[in-house]
Amino acid sequence: MVAAVRVHKHGGPEVLTYEDIDIPPPSAGQVRLRQHAAGINFIDTYFRMGMYPSPVGLPFVSGNEGAGEVIALGDGVTDLKVGDRVGYVVPLGAYAAERNLPAARAVKLPAAVTYEQAAATMLKGMTVCYLLRRTFEVQKGNTVLIHAAAGGVGLIASQWANALGATVIGTVGSKDKAELAKANGCHHTILYRDEDFVARVKEITGGALCDVVYDGVGKTTFPASLDCLRPLGMFVSFGSSSGPVDAFNINLLQTKGSLFATRPTLNHYAAKREDLLKLAAETFDVISSGKVKIPVNQRYPLKDAQQAHRDLESRGTTGASILLT
Repeated sequence: MVAAVRVHKHGGPEVLTYEDIDIPPPSAGQVRLRQHAAGINFIDTYFRMGMYPSPVGLPFVSGNEGAGEVIALGDGVTDLKVGDRVGYVVPLGAYAAERNLPAARAVKLPAAVTYEQAAATMLKGMTVCYLLRRTFEVQKGNTVLIHAAAGGVGLIASQWANALGATVIGTVGSKDKAELAKANGCHHTILYRDEDFVARVKEITGGALCDVVYDGVGKTTFPASLDCLRPLGMFVSFGSSSGPVDAFNINLLQTKGSLFATRPTLNHYAAKREDLLKLAAETFDVISSGKVKIPVNQRYPLKDAQQAHRDLESRGTTGASILLT
């Protein structure tokens, strides 16, 4: 029996149930992990609420990102061994002291990357990697707008975009978060609760606007985000922390400057193992170089997963949050 946090019915944080569960031996192609940490992400709340369907139905163990030590191998696993330190992103199962995992989705951790860093990096860090290096390739001289710049993805994205030579504008919810965002790469911050972020973007850029908007917020920042883009700019919607973007008339993109819009996901950018390993290597390299630091600002014991979700959804967190398993 191992400790885990399961969802038996969809709903608020109160449906996260801390309990002991049985885990079978790893099947062919799987490894068994003794987990050290699990990342806490908004996608976890989407599965919890039923916004995203669970691939295994109910009940399910929550969590999509984690890191731990390989303690057993299933048949046919040859590129990992007992004792290897690995991180991963897969649908569900991270909120547990131990778990089975497809070996093809496990990535060996460099010695310089801790379990805690990995648990806060595998989803958020690789998300930033594909957003800035694949979806829209940020170049020196670009101007980028990052919504929720003091959040887990936002702080990483701000640092990385700054390191690439971009001018980084970030929206935040408070003065404290503004200071945090500035300390992590933002050249300009906008208090979205107090200021019209479109007007401020126009003011900051002298009317030139942005090359790309990275939006993990969703409903409350659309369609205003489109007004922050120069002609032929790109709107990248990668999350829905305020709710999903509603259907819209695609002609809106033409009238606002022949804009591009996309809704990418890490699952597609890392679907092939070779792409997963490339994203992970690029992410670990930029962390190891010191250009990007992974701010783990909230740590919770596994049994406090409910509180962790409450804090995340109330916008009471900054940087990354993890569960210590």
